[in-house]
Parts: sequence; C-alpha cells; structure tokens
Amino acid sequence: MTEIDKQLSDLKQIRQLMERSSKFISLSGLSGISAGIIALLGAFAARWRIHDVLDFNNVVSYRAIPSFKVLHSLMYELIGMAAITLLLAVLAAFFFTNKKANEQGESLFDSISMRMLVNLVIPLATGGLFCLFLLKDNIALVAPAMLIFYGLALINGSRYTVDHIRYLGIAEICLGLVACLFPGKGLLFWAIGFGIFHIVYGAVMYFKLER
Repeated sequence: MTEIDKQLSDLKQIRQLMERSSKFISLSGLSGISAGIIALLGAFAARWRIHDVLDFNNVVSYRAIPSFKVLHSLMYELIGMAAITLLLAVLAAFFFTNKKANEQGESLFDSISMRMLVNLVIPLATGGLFCLFLLKDNIALVAPAMLIFYGLALINGSRYTVDHIRYLGIAEICLGLVACLFPGKGLLFWAIGFGIFHIVYGAVMYFKLER
C-alpha cells in the first residue's frame, strides 16, 4: 500500500467515525422492504373489503346501496386496518434495524437515534391530526395528506441518518401532490407510496450499503 492509499484509507475511517457520531446509520434496507410488503398486503385487504361493501356492479335498485351506518362502519374498519398495518410495519422495521445495530455493535436508542425519532414524530403527529379533521369533511384527501406529511417527516429526519431517506421523502411528497389530482384513487397511491416506494428504497439500501 502506497502512502497515498494509506492516507485515503485513514481519511475514509475518519469520515466513517464522524458519520457514526453524528448520524444514525443502522437503518436496514430489509426494514424498508418488509414495511413495503406489509403495506401492500394491507392495501389489498382494504381494497377487498371496500369492494365487498361497495360492489356497485351488482346494484339493481336503490335499496342495495349501503346505508350511512354501513359506510360509517366501513370507515372505522378501514382505520383499524390501517392502524394494524402501521403497527406491523413498525415492528418489522424495528426488528431488522435492531438486528443490524447489534451486528454493528451499536445501540439502537442513543442520542442520535432519539433526535431522528423526534424529527420524524413531529410532522407525523401533525399529519395524523390533520387527517383526522379531513375524515369529517374531505376524506378523499386523507391519502394524499398522509403521503405529503410522511415525506416531510422523512426529509426532516434525514439530517440524522442516511441521505437515501431524503430522496424517499421527496418522492413521497411528489406522489402525494399528484394524488390530489385523483381523489378517487387514494388507496392506489397509498399502496404505491407506502408499499412500492418502500420496497424500492429498501432494495437500494440493502444492495448498495449492506451487501
């Protein structure tokens, strides 16, 4: 090894040490892939339930149209399905991220990861409350709002982790804005943003940084 190669190697090690001290780098690509798969399964389950209740292809009279009570019950059922999907995705992300942190000999709950979580939670909590208000008068904008606020949360938290998170956040925001133009396709855009985008992001992370 030449002197220049040794200096470059030392600089690379110094850079890695600086990143470890200022950024949470234990995010696993497998967590993104698993979260995306769970989101797609949740979207398919929601679509099946919606079509089971609102099967207008078989409507032969106005009596076959679901009542307000049935529609109201369906809305709460879908909210419950979304909550379960979110919980499973978070648990999967926690499992793979914790596994990677242990392999690297790092703590999952250090000061850097806590800062990242705080920066993620603020936009997410704000978006969640905003979506609750939308449920009352403009349910068609719930999916776009979720994508936009999720993207803002990722960008806000990206300063404390890998840069790939920022690009995912930008993509989520752009998708959410496009979804505003198609109010009847919220579930489709939800599946793309939280499902396909996560799988693509996770695959890029895994094969670029972890293999």
